[in-house]
Amino acid sequence: MKIALIGASGFIGSALREEALSRGHSVTALVSRPERLAAMPGLTVVKADVQDTQALAAQLGGFDAVLSAFSGHAQQDIQGYYAKGFDSILAAANTAGVKRLLVVGGAGSLEVAPGQLLIDSPAFPAEYKASAEGARYALNKLRGQSEVTWTMLSPAAIIAPGQRTGHYRLGTDQLLVDGEGNSHISVEDYAKAMIDEMESADFINRRFTLAY
Repeated sequence: MKIALIGASGFIGSALREEALSRGHSVTALVSRPERLAAMPGLTVVKADVQDTQALAAQLGGFDAVLSAFSGHAQQDIQGYYAKGFDSILAAANTAGVKRLLVVGGAGSLEVAPGQLLIDSPAFPAEYKASAEGARYALNKLRGQSEVTWTMLSPAAIIAPGQRTGHYRLGTDQLLVDGEGNSHISVEDYAKAMIDEMESADFINRRFTLAY
C-alpha cells in the first residue's frame, strides 16, 4: 500500500515506519525535521507542518491510507498544540479525500470501570495529563464527524520499547490488564497491530486497544 505517515520520526511513529516498510509498503514520511530520517528503500521523506492545513491537504492526496502519530510532547502547551494540530490533520484529510485515517490514540480515554475513564482516575500521572487530554479530544472529534473514515488505536497504560512478539489481546473501549492488574505493550507490538489494522480494516470508524 501507498501510505503517508505523519510524525514518522517520533517514538511510536518510528515503530510504525519500520513495521510498514518491513512489509513492503511504500511510506511517505511527513515530518517537521526531514534531516532526522536517513534515505532507505521504500521511504520518501517530506517536510510538513501539520498546522498549515492547506499545505497538508495538498500533501495527503493520493494515498491508500494516512497514519497519524502526531504528538505535541515537545511543546509548552501540549494539549492546545495537539488539539489545534489534530483539527488541522482532520480537516486536511477531509479536503484531500483521504480513504482511511488511522490515528495513534492514548490509554487515558479507556474505561477502567463503567463510565469511568483512566484519565479521570485520581492516580493518573499528572505529567501525562495534557497529552492524554489531547488524545481524548481527538477521539471525540473523530466520533463526532462522518466525512473521514477513521480508526484509532489506544495503547495499554504503559507502552515502551521491547520485543515484537505478535502475541497480545485486542479490545475496544476498556483498558486491558493482565492477571496482576498490569497494562502494558511494547511499541513494536503496537506498530504490528496498527499496520495489521491498516491492511485488514476490522475497526472501521471505531477505536480499539491492545495489551498483553
